[in-house]
Amino acid sequence: MQVRVVEASRGWQWIVDGFALFRKGPATWIALTLLLALVWLVSFIIPVLGPLLFNLFSPVLFAGLMIGCRALENGEALEIQHLFAGFRQQAAPLVTIGGVYLVGTIMVMGIVLLAAGGSMLPAVLSKPGADIETLRVAVRNMAVALAAGAALYLPLLMLVWFAPLLVVFDGLAPVAAMKLSFAACLRNTVPFLVYGIAILALWLALSLPAALGAVGALLVIALLVASIPVLICSIYASYKDIFIRNLSAPRPTNSLNGTT
Repeated sequence: MQVRVVEASRGWQWIVDGFALFRKGPATWIALTLLLALVWLVSFIIPVLGPLLFNLFSPVLFAGLMIGCRALENGEALEIQHLFAGFRQQAAPLVTIGGVYLVGTIMVMGIVLLAAGGSMLPAVLSKPGADIETLRVAVRNMAVALAAGAALYLPLLMLVWFAPLLVVFDGLAPVAAMKLSFAACLRNTVPFLVYGIAILALWLALSLPAALGAVGALLVIALLVASIPVLICSIYASYKDIFIRNLSAPRPTNSLNGTT
């Protein structure tokens, strides 16, 4: 596998290409998004352990969505069971990636709590009659903690961004996939910056109807739900754009019926 450095404008093109994939099965994509959200909500039924397990298996579920993208690209139908297709292909390596992501997330959260110190903003606000100086210190500590968390979480996100795709579609081992994912994100910082700004701008634009009241709020929720599968598809588009595959390498299976 080789990593391409693409132009800044490709960050926007990934979203455009993601929307094109979304249009091939919008109803199924929305159903998959709602099902994924339901799985996430159900995970909270088991306190502490449930969310941890969801994070552990999230690369497996994400890989299934990427397999769905590949199916659409190949002219096949997108199906609900695509969400769980990762459990039938490379499940162990994907769970390994999930384990790294889970441990990394816990470590980042721990560092954020340590950086915030004892003057956590919610605790200060809950105390009646808190003085301005105490509030100022709490806000400063919280800002430092969030900045530290963002700085530490970004490399973790870079490690796992493309890793499930590299495991499922290219047969890479988890460590090699995460290294290559990190390198790809690092070498394409500018297009990813454009990508992030474009997503933020789109979400801000989609939130404008909320000013219309209850009907507008419902419209915003519907638009945001529809935007999530577009973003999922855009990750597949960015993978296709950035990675140059070695055509002499064996191609792993990546569809529900085991075809290549």
